[in-house]
Amino acid sequence: MLAAKSLLESLASRASHLLANEGNLPHHELEKQLKHLLQNALGKLDLVSRDEFDGQMLVLQRTRQRLEALESRVQELEQQLAGPEQQE
Repeated sequence: MLAAKSLLESLASRASHLLANEGNLPHHELEKQLKHLLQNALGKLDLVSRDEFDGQMLVLQRTRQRLEALESRVQELEQQLAGPEQQE
């Protein structure tokens, strides 16, 4: 978390420096540099896209459903095996 904080502080400092020199740059150039700065900073963070996240959530949901089905089946089989032993 400390690395993210220092990264954000560095980003803020660089953005502030760019904005302070705003009079020297045309608007489109300033926007281009700020965008580049943000892309570089965000690229250093361990992030995933929303599509990747949603895809992994679907995989997790299917895996959870399969696990619950298997747990239920194991419980049924254990009851079947225990049934004859209890009758003796």
